[in-house]
Amino acid sequence: METAIYPGTFDPITNGHVDLVVRAASIFSQVVVAVAENRNKHPLFPFSERIELTATVLAGLANVRVVGFTNLLVECARQHGARIILRGLRAVSDFEYEFQLAAMNRRLAGEKIETMFLTPAEQYAFVSSSMIKEVARLGGEVSAFVPPPVEKRLKEIFKRGEGWP
Repeated sequence: METAIYPGTFDPITNGHVDLVVRAASIFSQVVVAVAENRNKHPLFPFSERIELTATVLAGLANVRVVGFTNLLVECARQHGARIILRGLRAVSDFEYEFQLAAMNRRLAGEKIETMFLTPAEQYAFVSSSMIKEVARLGGEVSAFVPPPVEKRLKEIFKRGEGWP
């Protein structure tokens, strides 16, 4: 059986992410959910909190581990024994960028790591972390799109005005 690594910023983790992890956990012997620090994206949630929220949300899945990483994804994959990089494709527009990432990762890792794509369940095909943060910032309802601990935290942040300017 194979170990797959599912990388992302998870700022925050959404029900779409959770759906993908649950389905991956039924395919692979182990799934490593790798939370990227990624300072270039200017995340709303601090790195440590994204790791904590993701781990909390996925705690019920026995063959899923959550880790943080600040190095190259292929190095993180090697560290955790993963030969499969798992990526989600919501729309055709995601494909070009994901194709470039897959090619770069294959080039960096040699032929030892492959990328596999999963599509989200239909009800999550349009959901993105960026969209969720914007809806929450503007006072919209996000409970259908994020797990309860994430919803609670978003409400706390935007109620106190800690969010984006």
